Order: sequence, then structure tokens, then C-alpha cells
Amino acid sequence: MAEWLSIIGIGENGLKDLSEASRDALERAEVVFGSPRHLAMVDHPSKSPWPVPFSLVPLLTLRGKRVVALVSGDPFWHGAGGSLAQELQPGEWRAYPALSVQSLAAASLGWRLEEVLCLGLHAAPVEKLRRHLSDGARLIVTLRDGSAPASLAGYLTSLGFGASTLHVLEHLGGPRERVRRYLAQEALPQCENLVACAVEVRGGKGLPHSSGLEDDLFDHDGQITKRPVRALALSALAPHPGELLWDLGTGSGSVGIEWLLSHPRNRAIGVERDPIRAARARANARSLGVPHFEIREGRALALLPSLPAPDAVFIGGGLDAPLLDALWAILPANTRIVAHGVTLETESLLAGAQARLRGTLLRIELSQAAPLGSRRGWKASYPVVQWSVTR
Repeated sequence: MAEWLSIIGIGENGLKDLSEASRDALERAEVVFGSPRHLAMVDHPSKSPWPVPFSLVPLLTLRGKRVVALVSGDPFWHGAGGSLAQELQPGEWRAYPALSVQSLAAASLGWRLEEVLCLGLHAAPVEKLRRHLSDGARLIVTLRDGSAPASLAGYLTSLGFGASTLHVLEHLGGPRERVRRYLAQEALPQCENLVACAVEVRGGKGLPHSSGLEDDLFDHDGQITKRPVRALALSALAPHPGELLWDLGTGSGSVGIEWLLSHPRNRAIGVERDPIRAARARANARSLGVPHFEIREGRALALLPSLPAPDAVFIGGGLDAPLLDALWAILPANTRIVAHGVTLETESLLAGAQARLRGTLLRIELSQAAPLGSRRGWKASYPVVQWSVTR
């Protein structure tokens, strides 16, 4: 189909910065879509604001007419460009990007953009930053509104990063552009709504990028896969980018959370029958920057048929013969399974499963030094049996 849609990025200077090609597309358009702010910049007889809640349907029904979609800056940075391109065939559309917020910010500050992490926090919780915070890191983040810089500063300070420098960037690229600098631990004023922040991270304690986070990073009631055992579980699960994990009997959510932290494209579904633990797992996921951890409440055996096919499955507790049989019947080939058992009954079940279905058995016995009278001795934890197998 012939090109009918033009996706035009527009900045703070409005039409002044448009290329000749994008101006021509705008002049020939029969309908122009955009936010009220963008439409106010354009003199056109047929202007249509994006619906609320946002939908592409009104635009897509005009397929074949000459249509322009106005978006902020680069259409493919959290813009409508990506959504439109998914719905259209190659050749139906053409994009005319403007300078992105990230390019404008880097140019203002003299930062090497290839050394900066760019995140969209205008439509995501501030906790998404957690995994990226480390001393010396540089971040450019888009924000929701004029109150968000103060919220960002408070979040950084709460984690011990109060010495970080925040460059508050308002109306970048236009006549009202303003750049102000604050320490995160200072009181930040209300800002203009078109705002972003460039952050030079200082102080605080970043999350390690290896498996086995400290147990005290998770809120739990004692039912948690302990750090050394969790590290072994993650090693056996072997997360790859973009894969989906089922975390059955998720408890505090520690295994699912670390699976998600291993790569930003990873997905995880936790199943937990205790609503208090399920709520705790959700809170842990938000706190550690992976709010997309999906927690479903109920018994695993009942929920299995409704879950999308996984790449890996972890069973930290509650495994019995009916659940094992159901898993083996429903899982696709090449699914990796890691199951832990502490009780004699579960240990016997795992030993039988390994004899029938192969895989490997690992017995994990850990002891920690603890006071013993006036001296110290080894205090043993309950041994954990790990069965690891590929379906």
C-alpha cells in the first residue's frame, strides 16, 4: 500500500524546526492528529486530538487518506511511532524525527550520550531506577510533570544517594529552556510540566549484578530462598534475555525478582496462594525496580492451564506428585525446571523424579559460624535438595 501516514516529531520551537519534507507532508495532509499542545502549533482545517484514553483506532480508520501524526521529539522514544509502525505495513508510513530529549540534554550538559542511560519515567514508577543506581552513573530520565523532580530527589535520598546532582531540564530546545542544578538532598521547587532530569549519581549502595542478593533487601516472613541457595537456583535456571519464568510458590518473590533483574526484557509470573505473601512479593518487586513482576494468587495446580508457556520453572516449595505430573504434561520441550525440597517427603519425590525423568540432584548443606557458649561453632541450616532438569 502507498505511503499515507507521516509521523512528525515536533519540539519546543514548533514548526520553526521542521524540515522541508515534513512541512510538505503537513501541508498536504487531509487530517492532523496530535495532543492539544501540538495541534495549537498548527494552522490546519482538520485537526483531531488523540482520544483519552489513548487509542490509534481513529487514525487507523483513515487508512488511505493523507494523515499526519504529531508527536514529541523522536517518535520512537516512548512515542506513538512504535505503536503505529506495529500496526502498519512497510511503505505505508514515513517518520520525520525531531531532536530527542536525550540529545538535547546531552548537548546542554556536554555528556557523551553513549555513556548515559536513558529512561522514560513519565509513564513508569520511579523504582524502575533502582537497578541502575551506582556511584558515578549518569542518567537522563523523562518525567511525568513539574512535581516529579522533587519526588525523584526524595527517592534518591531515601536510598542514600542524596549527594547526587540533579540537572533539572525544562522546555529543552525552545525559547523557555531552563537548566537548574540541585543536590538530591536539597529541597527542589515546583517545576514546569515539560521537564526531564539528568542525574549524576553519587553515594549510596548499588545492587550487585550477580545472582544472590542479600536477604535483607527483601521483606519476608522467614519463607525465603536464602541467598546462597538462591544463587545456585538462578545459576541452574540460567536466565536468557526475553525469557519467561514461572515462580511457583513465590513467597517473598526473591527468585522471580532476581530473574527479572538479570535482563530488562525478562518476564516472570509468580504464583502464591497466601494473599499476604503475594502482597509482600509485589511490594518487594516494586522496591527493587521490577514492578512488572506479575503475581497471581491461588494454588499452582489450578492456575497452570491459564499461564502462558514458560522457558523456565522454579518450584521453591509446595511440590507434590500431582503438581509434578501436571507440570511434566503441560510444559513444552526444552523448558528448564528447578525444584527445591527441604522435607523428607519432598526429597523422596525429587529423588524419584530424577530416577524417572533424569536431570541432576544436588544436596546443599550450609553452615554458618555462630556463638557456642564463650566460643563459636557451626550452626547448620536444613539441607536443601535441588532437582534440575530440562523437559
